[in-house]
Amino acid sequence: MTRWRGNPWAILLTLSLGFFMTLLDLTIVNIAFPSMVDRLGASLDQVLWVSNAYILVLAVLLITAGRLGDVWGKKTLFMAGVTLFTLASLACGLAQDPAQLIAARAVQGLGAALLMPQTLSMIIATFPAERRGAALGVWGAVAGVSTVAGPTLGGLLVSWLDWRWIFFVNLPIGVLVLAMAAPILPAHVKGVRHRFDVTGVVLATAALFCLVFALTEGQKHAWNGGIVALFAGAAVLLAVFLAQQKRRQDREPLVPFSLFRDRNFTVLNLVGAIVSFGMIGMFLPLTFYLQSVLGYSALQAGLIIAPTSVVSMLLAPLAGRLSDRVGGKYLLMGGLVLYGSGMLWIITIARVDTPWTSFIVPFIVAGAGMGGLFAPMATEATRRVPPALAGAASGVNNTVRQVGSVLASAAIGAVLQNRLTVSLADEAERRAAALPPDYREPFTAGFADAARGGLEIGASHHGARVPDGLPPDVAQRAQELGAQVFTHGFVDALKPTMLLPAVLIFVGAAACLAVRSYRAPVPQAPAAEPVEQPEGQPRVR
Repeated sequence: MTRWRGNPWAILLTLSLGFFMTLLDLTIVNIAFPSMVDRLGASLDQVLWVSNAYILVLAVLLITAGRLGDVWGKKTLFMAGVTLFTLASLACGLAQDPAQLIAARAVQGLGAALLMPQTLSMIIATFPAERRGAALGVWGAVAGVSTVAGPTLGGLLVSWLDWRWIFFVNLPIGVLVLAMAAPILPAHVKGVRHRFDVTGVVLATAALFCLVFALTEGQKHAWNGGIVALFAGAAVLLAVFLAQQKRRQDREPLVPFSLFRDRNFTVLNLVGAIVSFGMIGMFLPLTFYLQSVLGYSALQAGLIIAPTSVVSMLLAPLAGRLSDRVGGKYLLMGGLVLYGSGMLWIITIARVDTPWTSFIVPFIVAGAGMGGLFAPMATEATRRVPPALAGAASGVNNTVRQVGSVLASAAIGAVLQNRLTVSLADEAERRAAALPPDYREPFTAGFADAARGGLEIGASHHGARVPDGLPPDVAQRAQELGAQVFTHGFVDALKPTMLLPAVLIFVGAAACLAVRSYRAPVPQAPAAEPVEQPEGQPRVR
């Protein structure tokens, strides 16, 4: 592979494979939760921390890891991250109890945090601004596909093999990435000695930890005083961090404020958070809907969603190349409008008996929109970022997106559970009329806390809460009515829940109006060589 050393497209392929692993592991574990509960004897809270431990460490350390790439070398950090991530994946697959799995997932998050910022910053350093869109199109395709491929691939592995294989699948990919990275990625060139902002790292890490922990645990603790205190602590630490960074702007700060003088970088970081929110806001409730309401298996649900990732994968490179030619502003706006339209279409047709074929076209529309998101967004955000600040820019960009994902998980979970509480109570009250009068109150009372149970079930159980001691004929009728309560109640709750991220996606499209349009440089014609004229002939003017 040494002949590919320094080849821009070989570098891009290597970085994209590493990037794919880290994003895939954000979503692939969700589909395996029921299997983990059964095989490991884990509680729901422990299983949720299998996901949260990864997200927490990843989001908290991205800014620091991006800056470390500038100081210690991007190739060094990338390979260290891949190595750590691969070994942690092996530990996850071999875990014998929930505590071991959660600890291994935290280490996995550390590995992902080390390598993820280096992917974008090395692309910025490798490709000039006028050719960066095509490269970021490939990078964007990887980002889009890995986000939505998790449920499909995870469902396949869990159905055919075992939940442990959702981690073992990373081993050959990690080994391949390391084998490619060593000869292909450019070595770190030592130049000016960089300073490392230790105080900034401590403050940023503490602030992000308080914020992300409060978001991930807030719903479980009913947003009590401890959660509010964490939010307050995050705000105070952030204020102290910004003041500290302001004093350090002339001494290689962790977050150079000069990045935010570029309006495109600032606006598109906000749009990036909205995009992450919109993706979690679509796929999290839809995963429950397809399995718990429509009764599809994990694999079937993943395959129904698959057109989104296929179309996105095909269109993202094209969007990247167009970003180089015409700029990414209107491509991004079009992508956001298409993605939001696909979401609204799904909201409109979602019923308790919607056939899977009805989702094909709206998922294709959403996939077409997704294909126009990542590459134009990254291209315009980083077009004016100097290579010296690439690590800091990548760290900030990835951190904002991950915080958007965490915020979406908290907000969408809270809205869905809140709406379920209302809709299940209404449906139970309405359908209880079909039962004998003596059994109506126990039936409605059985759904008092069904919102929490509804979020924990799979395709084989529809959330029916039937009181004990009923006559057989009444019990059977109550069971049927309970299933109707849950399915209709969930659909009623699904629509306003998905409407929130859909509206935000259109807000993101409107925010793109503030992005400065790109003007491709006009190629300079080479100066013509002077032509010798025969003596006595006039020169051509």
